Amino acid sequence: MAKSPSNLERIAGLRPKIANIWRQSRTFLNELFSVLLEQLKIVFRGLLLIFSFLIEKTDTFVDYIANHPLLDTFEAGVQGLSARFRELVRLLKQEIALFKKSKVYIKARLYAQLTRLDKPIGILLLLWPTLIALWIAAKGWPDPLVLFVFIMGVVLMRSAGCAINDYADREIDGKVKRTTQRPIASGKITGKEALLVFATLSLLAFILVLLMNTLTIIMSLVGVFLAVSYPFMKRYHYLPQVHLGAAFGWSAPMAYAAQAGEVTAITWLIFLATILWATAYDTMYAMVDYDDDIKIGVKSTAILFGNQDKLIIAAIQVLLILNLLLIGHRAELSGFYYLGVTAASIFAVYQQYLIKDRDRDLCFKAFLNNNWFGMALFIGVFLDYQFSAVI
Repeated sequence: MAKSPSNLERIAGLRPKIANIWRQSRTFLNELFSVLLEQLKIVFRGLLLIFSFLIEKTDTFVDYIANHPLLDTFEAGVQGLSARFRELVRLLKQEIALFKKSKVYIKARLYAQLTRLDKPIGILLLLWPTLIALWIAAKGWPDPLVLFVFIMGVVLMRSAGCAINDYADREIDGKVKRTTQRPIASGKITGKEALLVFATLSLLAFILVLLMNTLTIIMSLVGVFLAVSYPFMKRYHYLPQVHLGAAFGWSAPMAYAAQAGEVTAITWLIFLATILWATAYDTMYAMVDYDDDIKIGVKSTAILFGNQDKLIIAAIQVLLILNLLLIGHRAELSGFYYLGVTAASIFAVYQQYLIKDRDRDLCFKAFLNNNWFGMALFIGVFLDYQFSAVI
């Protein structure tokens, strides 16, 4: 019986077969890669021909466009237009320069200075309590006509107030460092012109008020009296700032009456808040002119309060904040309003920091900062009516 081959013998017999299969596979793969390489060369050669064609045609097209007469015509047109535009700008600048030298422009600029349109801080300080009163009276967005009338009324009456103030102070402003260059004090505008400006602006404001209800029209007469009388008060008593607060604050009950058709306890709380606020910030303003006012004998709360001015301003601000909290309670306002009161309180503290050394420039900065005080309050009222019902 024949002996069966061992495993080693079987493996040794397979080696020639494996070697043969490897040689055949390698030959096949070499041939396959050669064929693929040739095909790739053909494809890339075709792509290169296409790209070369496109580049050649694009270059030809660009040359055609660049050398086309239409492009020259367009270029000439653009250059001509540019030249005409430059000429138009030059002529416009020349006309503006000539207009600035004209009597009309010079007079208009002086009237703008007379009415402080170049310094809108007064408009803003008068606007915030007016808007607050409108929003509380309407419990949200006021009537568009009422809103328009009172925004325009604020601008007109503040401007009119500045005109009558400069007329009243025409003998004083020339002696105060801050006011020597005002139009009347410098002799560029006459007192009669200032009175004419005051009368015209007041008439325009009254015409607007005629669009409101009877109660508002009657109340506007009080507003005119307060605006006319305020500038003269510094000659007779030491509380012209309180009088200014009443003049500025009167727009709030008028606005409330125009929107709601009545005046309520909330109306007078807003009026009182405006008086307190204006007394505080206008005392800061008066601290700027303290030395000059002492020399010329003009009266103010800054002089009345003397060395206790900072303490009394702080006390007024505390009363103001308490009054604002009472307004929020009576008007049933909520979180957003009290956030606004909190922000305003922070501004009040900052103002105390500014006036701590009675530096003239910093006192004036504290006065200007009251714009942010009023804005914070109005934003609080606005957001409260806008979102409190949703939240």
